[in-house]
Amino acid sequence: MNLNLDNYLSEEYLNPTVSSIVDVQLADGSIPWFQGGITDTWTHVESAMALDVGNFHGEARRAYEWLSQIQLDDGSWYASYKDGKPLETYKVSHSVSYIAVGVWHHYLSTGDVSSLRKMWPAVQAAIDFVLDMRGPNGEIYWARDSAGAIYPAALISSCSSTYLSIKSALSMASVLGEEKTDWKKANAALVKAIQELPCVLSTPQENRFTFAMDWYYPAMCSVVNGDDAKLRVSSGWDKFVIDGFGCLCSLEQGWVTAAETSELAIALAVHGEYKDSATVFNWIHQLRDDDGAYFYGIALPTKEIWPEEKPTWTSAAVVLAADMLRPMSATSLLLDHHGLTKP
Repeated sequence: MNLNLDNYLSEEYLNPTVSSIVDVQLADGSIPWFQGGITDTWTHVESAMALDVGNFHGEARRAYEWLSQIQLDDGSWYASYKDGKPLETYKVSHSVSYIAVGVWHHYLSTGDVSSLRKMWPAVQAAIDFVLDMRGPNGEIYWARDSAGAIYPAALISSCSSTYLSIKSALSMASVLGEEKTDWKKANAALVKAIQELPCVLSTPQENRFTFAMDWYYPAMCSVVNGDDAKLRVSSGWDKFVIDGFGCLCSLEQGWVTAAETSELAIALAVHGEYKDSATVFNWIHQLRDDDGAYFYGIALPTKEIWPEEKPTWTSAAVVLAADMLRPMSATSLLLDHHGLTKP
């Protein structure tokens, strides 16, 4: 397939990809990984955002309403669901808070203040739940078990995603006339923790710096900016990027994934590196199937597509990367093109 960037960004090219997500959405509004698969709230929100990019605003709204309907009394959600029932009952901080990113993106896509106001209680409860998981240095621990005990580990990618969620929630608060000084202070402390204490943002069992997400997420979420962001991206480029294919999921696996490659393209565009972003984005489409959906990734050195599933959130990541490369799109506004992002 030989298409230029404009072709890849066109509605004609992306519509089948978005439709492949719509086809998997269940009647209750939830979006599992694939038909018969699990649903987790982070990837569910990611897929809902892609629906808004594709102008399926009603379907996106139903996705967020599903979250508000099943939200637990403490403001959280379980780690995963299947067939409408909880599957894994621990609670992941960045997954809980991510509703704020999705709802804010929905507002940027539609301008629908009434929907924003309707979803505000769910967002507020989710952020409050997550802020109750802070560590002593401002970091946010990544999970609670089913009994409520906090796992004493914080991850760079998780904390960066949570920073973006709180930032999005603060933007919502501004539109709705709500004052959230405690959220602002918490997000400022979280940024400082990510920037200055990376050694504590890992698990005791493994070196998280082997994962690509811990490399580029601080840049993608604007936790680091300017020269610091460019330095961070360049520092991991030769380790994680396979020219002509994309971004490795982990240094320990010879596996290039469409989702990580899409997110890397987003991170580059956030900081004005459009040429590199377009180059990386163009590599992704060798993983596109005939129906417009995208496979997980490609195994190296065999260059075989593996595994053969086409998760909704993988296709969603591609759609969001495309939208990031469009001037003044909802996704580019969400991620705050150019310049310092203030907590």
